[in-house]
Amino acid sequence: MSQHRHPGVPGRAGAVPALPDLPEATVARLPEYLRALHNLADTGYETVSSEGLSAAAGVNSAKLRKDLSHLGSYGTRGVGYDVALLIEQIENVLGLTQRRAVALVGVGNLGHALAGYDGFAGRGFRIAALLDADPSRVGEEINGLVVRHVDDLPTVAAEESLAIGVIATPAAAAQQVADQLVAVGVTSILNFAPCVLSVPEGVDVRKVDLAIELQILSFHEHRKASLTALPATGGSALTALPGGFAATDTQEAIGT
Repeated sequence: MSQHRHPGVPGRAGAVPALPDLPEATVARLPEYLRALHNLADTGYETVSSEGLSAAAGVNSAKLRKDLSHLGSYGTRGVGYDVALLIEQIENVLGLTQRRAVALVGVGNLGHALAGYDGFAGRGFRIAALLDADPSRVGEEINGLVVRHVDDLPTVAAEESLAIGVIATPAAAAQQVADQLVAVGVTSILNFAPCVLSVPEGVDVRKVDLAIELQILSFHEHRKASLTALPATGGSALTALPGGFAATDTQEAIGT
């Protein structure tokens, strides 16, 4: 979930060359295509059809072709897409041609698990620092990194050229951590805390709230249970509506 999305600051020092102006939905799907392509490459595929890639990525093939056309990649009729070339194109657009340094703030249960995850390195990211405000956590070693106090963030930023900050703190501490990250020049934040952050223009925040995802799944379970409970045949079946009301099939059909 993207909380904020702002364009880059024109004329900023160190600006990268212009990239395609991609729709947010396309950007969100590119990592799925990239993961599928890496899996295909690992199993020996040199080319893949749009249907094969869309099935591997779990998306509609027409949507995939439109997404890739934004990158100037149209494939070859009768052959499909060159897997290695498409990996290179997507990694270039996503800025994965360099390993980006990430600071993880908050090494409680969730943060500890994230710090121990080995999959980031293969996706172009390097966990450069672990930080926490709890003195009992400082000095702990996780996956080869020693936890530092969050007050050391300015020093860490200078040492590691941080690109991204990950917040895995309780909600009450998340805004202060975000402010500290922004103060040291971090302009991309992944927020696992269950709260909305306030950040300046030019700072991008992606929010991951596992409870919200479970609530969405709960809705789908509730909907399936409601459909299963409807009478199979005969009569005018009642459909539950918000507020405790009910509508018959006939009323739904005519919109009354």
